[in-house]
Amino acid sequence: MQLHTLTPVTKTRKSAPVGRGGRRGKTSGRGTKGQKARAGHKIRPEARDLIKKLPKRRGHGKNRSRTVRTNRVSVAAVNLAVLEAAYAAGETVSPVTLLEKGLVRRREGARGVKILGTGTLTKALVIDACALSAAARAAITAAGGTIHG
Repeated sequence: MQLHTLTPVTKTRKSAPVGRGGRRGKTSGRGTKGQKARAGHKIRPEARDLIKKLPKRRGHGKNRSRTVRTNRVSVAAVNLAVLEAAYAAGETVSPVTLLEKGLVRRREGARGVKILGTGTLTKALVIDACALSAAARAAITAAGGTIHG
């Protein structure tokens, strides 16, 4: 037995030539004409066309570091209606007491608390180390409360 005398057990089967006349003419078994009939054709996915049509907005992609405000201080907002329900007359409202009562979260409360004027206030409260909106300031002073810091 020598290498040139070896023959495979199964014969190698050639694929039928297509698109050269004969029994497989015109579309040559591809079922269509044009781009889809060509070898190595690539059609762009439909989803990509939808993505391309969407408006592109600045701020959250390549330019994020230049457009998003990183030095912004997030402040916990507390409404007057919440203070009315949680505090008794004469009590001190500060970031520490708001945190103890569970009205602000630790992360937000550490950076600052702002009292907003939504709701009514009938009790005289002492406000300490909190930022106030104009409506909240007016409501607290009208109820007889005092503002420190």
